[in-house]
Formats: sequence, C-alpha cells, structure tokens
Amino acid sequence: MGAKMLPRIALQLYSLRYELQEDFENVLEKIASIGFEGVEFAGFYGKEPDKLRELLYRLGLDVAGAHIPINAFIESEIEKTITFNQSLGNRFLIIPGLPEELRRTKDDWVKFSETLNSISKKLACYKMNVGYHNHRIEFTVIEGERPWDIVFSRTSKEIIMQLDIGHALAAQLSDDEIIDLIKRYRGRAVTVHAKEYSKKKAEMFKDIHKGYEVVIGEGETKWIEILKALRDYGKTEWIIIEQETYPYKPPIESVKRSFQFLSDILTTL
Repeated sequence: MGAKMLPRIALQLYSLRYELQEDFENVLEKIASIGFEGVEFAGFYGKEPDKLRELLYRLGLDVAGAHIPINAFIESEIEKTITFNQSLGNRFLIIPGLPEELRRTKDDWVKFSETLNSISKKLACYKMNVGYHNHRIEFTVIEGERPWDIVFSRTSKEIIMQLDIGHALAAQLSDDEIIDLIKRYRGRAVTVHAKEYSKKKAEMFKDIHKGYEVVIGEGETKWIEILKALRDYGKTEWIIIEQETYPYKPPIESVKRSFQFLSDILTTL
C-alpha cells in the first residue's frame, strides 16, 4: 500500500486583507517567501483573473480555492462565476457562510443542501467543486439536528466539507468530535481551514472571542491527531491557514508562526 499524500499549506488571503489592499504584489511575494504553496481568495481586489493567474505562477503559488458568496451562483450569475474561476485556474468554489435569513430553520438548511447539489451538477463538467465553510452556527442543534449534519448527510460526496477547525472548537466541539466529522464524511475535507482556538483563554476572560487570539500551536488543539485524520480519511489537498487575529506584529509574523508550526508537524507525519 502506497504512502498517503500529505496536504499542502495555503493561506486564506483574508488573513492579510488590509496589507493586500495597500501593496498586493509585494504581500503575495512575502507569502511565497514564507513557504506557502498556495492561496485561497476572499475577494479579488479588483484584479482580472488572468493577471492574477500570471502573478501567482511567477511567484510559484497555486490557487487553493476561493470564498464565493451564494448569490454568485444564482442563474443569472453562475456563468460569469464559472468563467472567472476558469480563467483564474480555480477548482474549489467555497460558499463561506449563509445570510441569516437563509438559515433560520431546519427546512432552510435542507433547501440549502438541495441548492448545493444543484450547483455541484452544474460545475461538474468544468471539473470544479462547490463547498461550504462553517462558522459556529452550523454546530448549534436546530430541530434535533446540527446544520452541518443536515447539509453533509444530504449532499453528494463531490461537495467539499471545508471544516474550519477554529470555529468548530469555539462551538464547543472537542478534538475527537472534529476527527469524527472527518471520518464520518470521509473524503470530503478536500480543503480545510486551520485556525487555532484556545478554550482555556476564552474561559479565563469569559469571552468567546478571546479564544481566537492565538496563533496555531499556542492553543490546546490536538493538531497531530487532526492532521493524521485529514491525511488518512479526508483526502485533504490543502490545509488553509486563516489567521484572523494577530498576537504577534506585524500581522504577517502571526501568519508565519502558524505556518511554521503546521509545516513542522507535516514533516513528521
């Protein structure tokens, strides 16, 4: 039996959104110099997709995906969305969350599952995958079932389960429960958001948001076990670091520390 492929590490560009607005190309160069192999977009900074693709190629960066709002998939917009992402060279189109009015009831989540299945069929002939990314709300039981399970138990295996580990921890999932999700929806964690969350820090300050104020490796997360599960069960191609807080300044220093921690672990797996 051959060795399993290890995921590559990318950066969700939302992590350095303000810096990118000021000096887009220079910041991408810094990201590449840290050792990242790819980037995931959250907005395109007014750039044309073919120009972005050329720049990334020159820097040795691949496209690990893009966060794309659900309204970009409506009938009048989906062709434009497909064309843009084809030009960019992006295969993974991830819906980052739902507006509140589309997620009030269990039936809303069931309808969203049907929408995902429909989008997936439209993208299949372009060799693209749609996916969904969680915040905390997806793990709050609604009418007897968690929205995350409503969605992924009712959608085809081609639809990516982009598990945001930090948000899942903040929703009070344990590391073992996160590993169970990876196993239960086997082969669907094609891209994953690596984000640290310290439950101890949140409890100390009695503030859920304080738990996010750490870099990867400075919380209590069982990263080795989670990364092994992603390797063995997730079919994970990209571990995407999303650093939304900056315990170390400038912000790119926090990004660098998170990268180094994950990179060091991956070399031991």
